[in-house]
Amino acid sequence: MKISIERIHKFVNENEILELKSKALESLNLLHNKTGAGNDFLGWVNLPSSINPSDIGDIQATADKLAGLADFVVVIGIGGSYLGAKAVIEALSHSFDNFQINKKHPTIIFAGQNIGEDYLYELFETIKGHSVAVVVISKSGTTIEPAIAFRLLKKHIENIYGIDGAKERIVAITDKARGAMNTIAVKNGYKMFVIPDDVGGRFSVLTPVGLLPIAIAGFDIKKLISGAADMEAQTNINVDFDENYACIYAAARNALHGKGKLVEILANFNPKLHFLAEWWKQLYGESEGKNGKGIFPASVDFTTDLHSMGQYIQDGNRILFETVLSVEKSTHKLEVPSDEENIDNLNFVAGKRIDEINKSAELGTILAHVDGGVPNIHISIPEINEYHIGELIYFFEKACGISGYMLGVNPFDQPGVEAYKKNMFQLLGK
Repeated sequence: MKISIERIHKFVNENEILELKSKALESLNLLHNKTGAGNDFLGWVNLPSSINPSDIGDIQATADKLAGLADFVVVIGIGGSYLGAKAVIEALSHSFDNFQINKKHPTIIFAGQNIGEDYLYELFETIKGHSVAVVVISKSGTTIEPAIAFRLLKKHIENIYGIDGAKERIVAITDKARGAMNTIAVKNGYKMFVIPDDVGGRFSVLTPVGLLPIAIAGFDIKKLISGAADMEAQTNINVDFDENYACIYAAARNALHGKGKLVEILANFNPKLHFLAEWWKQLYGESEGKNGKGIFPASVDFTTDLHSMGQYIQDGNRILFETVLSVEKSTHKLEVPSDEENIDNLNFVAGKRIDEINKSAELGTILAHVDGGVPNIHISIPEINEYHIGELIYFFEKACGISGYMLGVNPFDQPGVEAYKKNMFQLLGK
C-alpha cells in the first residue's frame, strides 16, 4: 500500500501538516498505551498480530461445515456486524457471482441491516426450496433490525429441519456471557463465537464477526489477517511519522479540516470497492461525528458518479476534499477492438486495455478536481486480494482512532444512534 499527500500542498503547506505531527503521534500513543477516551474498546489495535491460530482453525472448520450444508447462508447483522464482511466479500467476489453456475461456495445473503418488508419477503422467495444456514451476529440480541430477521429465519429453519436440524444450521456470534442472543444460543445449543468485549462493532471485521462470513464465501482469512498484521507493524508506535501511513493520513485530513474542508469524499475507480467505501463511511461517521465535530464522510464510484456528483465536486461549494482509493493492477485483461467504420470515433483507443483507459480517467479526474479547488489524498494498493484488503482495513481503522483523538472526540462510542430508537419504540407502544 502507498499513500501520497502531495496534491494537498496547494491548499495546506507541508509545514502546516508537520505542525500536526506531534498531535498525531500523541494520539497514536493514546491508542497504544490505552490512556485516551474509550480505552476499554481498543482490543482491535493489536488484534491482527494476536489472533490465535486455533481460533482461525475453528472459524474455518465451521465455515466449511456450513458451506457443505447450504446453498444460501444468511448473515444477520447491522452496522459493523454486516458492513465489514459485506465489504470484503464484494471486493473479492466475481462481479456477477449470483449468476455463476456450479458455484463452489454458498451464496451469502445479508439480512437484519434494514426493516424492509419487501426485502425480507423477497429473501424468503429466493431461498425457498434451497438448503439454508444462518449466521446471526448480535452482541445483545435485542437490536430490532437483526432481532426481527432472526425471528423469521429461526422459524423458517426450524419448520424445515426441526429443532435438532436447526442446531446444525444456526451459528451465533455474540457476547461471551450475557444478552438475549447468548441466552438463545445456549438454550438451543447453537455453535457460538464470541464478540470481544473490547472491540466495537465497526472495528470488528477481523473478529469472527467478519471472518466467518468471509470464510464461508470461500476466501482466505489467513491472508486477510496477514495483510492486517503487516499494516499493524507498519503503523506501530515505534514507526517514524514520515513512514507511518496512518499518522500521515490522519494529520493530512485534520489539516484540511482546519482549512474549512468539512467533507471527505472517498472515491474509487473500481466498482468492487463500493462496499469498502460503505464500511469506511460507517467507521469514520460513527467514530468522529459527535459533540458538534467531525469530518463528514461521503463516497463516490468513479467513473459512474462523474456523470452525476462530478459536477458538484468540480464546481460546487469548496468544503470538500477527496481521497482517491486506487488499484494499480487489474486481475483480467481486455482490449478495445478496432472498428473499420469508426462511427463512434473511438479508434484512438483501439488496442488499449480497459484498465489503461480507466487509469487515464483517474489521473485526469484528480488533476481536474485539484485545479477546481478540491485537495486530493491518494491511496493505492497493488491489486485486489485478501492480503491488500486486510492492509486497507487495518490502515483505515488505525487512522480513524488517531484522527478521532486529534479532533478531540471519543472515537469509540456512539451515543447518538440511540435517539431514533427511543422515538421508534415510543411510536410502537413499547
